Amino acid sequence: MPIGVIGGSGLCSLPELEVTQEVELITPYGEPSDTVTIGTYAGVRIAFVPRHGSQHGIPPHRVPYKANLFALKSLGVRSVLATCVAGSLKREIEPGTFVVPDQFINLTWGRDDSYEHDRGFIHLPMAQPYCQTLAHALGGALQKLALPHQKTGTVVVIQGPRFSTIAESRMYALWGGDMVNMTQYPECYFARELGICYSVLSSITDYDVGVSSDIAMKQGSFERVIPVFKSNIELTKQVLAQALQHCAQFLHCGCADAEIRPYYSSVTP
Repeated sequence: MPIGVIGGSGLCSLPELEVTQEVELITPYGEPSDTVTIGTYAGVRIAFVPRHGSQHGIPPHRVPYKANLFALKSLGVRSVLATCVAGSLKREIEPGTFVVPDQFINLTWGRDDSYEHDRGFIHLPMAQPYCQTLAHALGGALQKLALPHQKTGTVVVIQGPRFSTIAESRMYALWGGDMVNMTQYPECYFARELGICYSVLSSITDYDVGVSSDIAMKQGSFERVIPVFKSNIELTKQVLAQALQHCAQFLHCGCADAEIRPYYSSVTP
């Protein structure tokens, strides 16, 4: 079975992927963001889907998260490594750093975030929303490549597509947030509902506005983000290649299944 890879901003394609199959799916929840590409990457069989589409044309609040995860599940995927970009909420988490989050704070609204209409109403535990085994694989890859990183962190997920105000950004930091992003919810939760192990590699491209005196979208600041963004893309590919080698040894650790099985067994025959 393939390992799922969801590519975030900057990773809308994987030219290094040795493609064996391109699958166009229509799920009960609509079409995924793009064609799901199956092939070999770094010697490991994966199923790749770009979160924002191959042309990066889908904004974060309109990503078909539900269809993406369902499509991967239907192809036999039981583990997913995802990538995303984020802004730092702390001075010590500098641009160019990678973070493997272990917690999220969800501030999105209006996003369809449950398969409950098909499976019945359940309360799933989310004390540990990310797969710790996959997170360990990502952390190990970062350490092996000697890249600046944090093996844990809290990501504050905002609605987007607009960025934060200074007041909002400072509030997120006071709440204990380490970084801000627009896509980690409900993607992470859909994986849990489907019994898919999930972890994400977050690349820090800049400081959020509450941290830096140089406001993110001020004239000239965007140009300073681009070199970091491009550098992180290539490094992200290296980290994925290393982490996939580790993941291929176990394919599925069972953490998500262990979390949801008692709940589904109580509502299904």
